[in-house]
Amino acid sequence: MLISELQTPALLVDRTALRHNLDTMTAELPGARLRPHVKAHKCTSLARLQYANGHRGFTCATVREVEVMAAAGLGEDLLLANEVLETRRLGQLVEQGHRVTVAVDSPETVRAAASGGVREVLVDVNVGLPRCGCPPGEAGRLADLARGAGLVVRGVMGYEGHLMLVAKEEERRERTEQAMRELLAASAAVGGDVISAGGTGTCTVNTWANEIQAGSYALMDTAYEQLGQPFRQALFVLGTVISVSSGWAVVDVGLKSLGLDHGLPAIDGAEVWFCSDEHTTFSIPDGPLPAVGELVRVRPSHVDPTVALHDTLHLVDGDRVLERWPVDMRGWRRS
Repeated sequence: MLISELQTPALLVDRTALRHNLDTMTAELPGARLRPHVKAHKCTSLARLQYANGHRGFTCATVREVEVMAAAGLGEDLLLANEVLETRRLGQLVEQGHRVTVAVDSPETVRAAASGGVREVLVDVNVGLPRCGCPPGEAGRLADLARGAGLVVRGVMGYEGHLMLVAKEEERRERTEQAMRELLAASAAVGGDVISAGGTGTCTVNTWANEIQAGSYALMDTAYEQLGQPFRQALFVLGTVISVSSGWAVVDVGLKSLGLDHGLPAIDGAEVWFCSDEHTTFSIPDGPLPAVGELVRVRPSHVDPTVALHDTLHLVDGDRVLERWPVDMRGWRRS
């Protein structure tokens, strides 16, 4: 079918750009050096392409993502890089033969992992992002507590998320090194083989972690595009121009189909004014406005929440729809 037959707004994934991104990252971080983060695309069809490229371990953000990946036959080594206090569903997956590791940063999360039937953990260390993670100096004590509870401590993880969008590469590298020195010190106290960190923004500069949890690289967005990395925009929200006035036009893509926490979306050749619930208003500084009914490709500023607002990814080649991929890891409940 053609993209003109789709109901808008609709998510498009450019096949050529996606293939470029997957292969470029595999060349940069082959095999186990990359643990792709599925929260960026929430799609097992795309995860299978990453698996086929040699990446057999995956990072997840929710219990449901872990469950769906396991059900899809991608449960060789799943890391839930998030603290959870209800782990019984994860323990059931372990009993079924899937390998599931969870992040812990407190005695409470250690007890939750052990009581729910999870057998392996990573100690989550705060390396500068004021979110989850224990202080580096407490990581060894927490590892001892986990081992005392019968858990296997595989190593440490620490997310330098506050550095992902630092514009200057050299500054990004220097500050990443500072963060990773804290993680390496924690690793020495904790033990284990895994030093897990990073994301798309630091994937080319973080040489200290032995696995990188990048996810957005596969589809990309305008925020990461500004860093000049070797990845291409593959994700677009297709919209239809529904109104044209003197000086501006409106497309049927708005807050309910775009993640805006990293800023306004982009439209090639246009100046985006603002977004509302169902609309994006834009002008064309150097050309005529589109006509009512024309299709417009909107480039989101943040891939993860944008994908989570849709139930289907449409793999496209130009104007042709090649495949429909369900965004099957959306939500939190068991389906």
